[in-house]
Amino acid sequence: MMTELIAPPLRVVFAGTPEFAAKSLEALIEQQEALNIEIVAVYTQPDRKAGRGQKLAISAVKAVAIANDIVVQQPSTFKKSVTEGLNARETLRSYHPDLMIVAAYGLILPVGVLSIPKFGCLNIHASLLPRYRGAAPIHRALLAGDMETGITIMQMDQGLDTGDMLYKVSCSIEPSDTAASLHDRLADLGAKAIMTVIGDLPNYQANAKSQKDSLANYAQKLTKDEGLIDWNISANLIERQIRGLNPWPGTFSFLNGKRVKILAAYPVVLNSSVQAPFGRVISVGKKAILVACGTDNADNVDDIQQTALAITELQFAGGKPMSAEQLCHGNQINDGDGFANDASADRSLF
Repeated sequence: MMTELIAPPLRVVFAGTPEFAAKSLEALIEQQEALNIEIVAVYTQPDRKAGRGQKLAISAVKAVAIANDIVVQQPSTFKKSVTEGLNARETLRSYHPDLMIVAAYGLILPVGVLSIPKFGCLNIHASLLPRYRGAAPIHRALLAGDMETGITIMQMDQGLDTGDMLYKVSCSIEPSDTAASLHDRLADLGAKAIMTVIGDLPNYQANAKSQKDSLANYAQKLTKDEGLIDWNISANLIERQIRGLNPWPGTFSFLNGKRVKILAAYPVVLNSSVQAPFGRVISVGKKAILVACGTDNADNVDDIQQTALAITELQFAGGKPMSAEQLCHGNQINDGDGFANDASADRSLF
């Protein structure tokens, strides 16, 4: 009777930093035996100072690794031009990795690093490539008003998210989605997707498809300034901004010289008989605070109507989030008040 030969487990190195990556790491650890892999090391960003106390905090990925007794490496660079980078490469080689899995790592991997694992490096990317390449694909999809996004498992090369695609799975974007809610769904989807690929890696790598560069968009990193509301644009665009930048950096404006964070809202089209300056508070009601915005684009000039943002939740500097009903009972906002694009006001209060 012949004994079936069982292939040794793939030696896997995982590289990632935030919660998005931690979801995949947790799933891979749980399914190591089923997938016939062994996670031999975890790479993550160096500990950073965080919070008001500016205490050193570990990444979500590091926390998962520690909880599962997996060795953690935290180099700040892989550049061969510096000693630390050379040492980081040698350390990676010492693990004799068959495969490296990367998810929101935040550190550039040079070609010399990508070639170390036997089967290269796979990236878990939160977009249906080549739709959004870069640092903020989830947020950019919401800001653009996309109806769909997803996960792409990609064979990494020296370009920015330009490698061949091994596997894609889509995810609808709901009208109520924020960057936070969409992030959580995609994190779960990414974990499932990478396990699918590892389960039949030779087949997926053999059938990898190249990307069409002409369809690519650059999802640049978010900045705090992107949260400033421009009341001259339509309420639909502002509503996307609120959802796309939630929870960070958040959207804000200025009222009576004070910074106000807009947490939740929905767009409405004003009756043709109602016209108000952009940023003017039209009404303060229990259900919403109505603020005048710009017009929606329309093919027919006669169809162009002014829009308004119906704010259901906001937060004053130094205060707690408040619903429209709570605001209605106070006098912090009144009919006729005006929100301003006053970027020179003190932004340190939030």
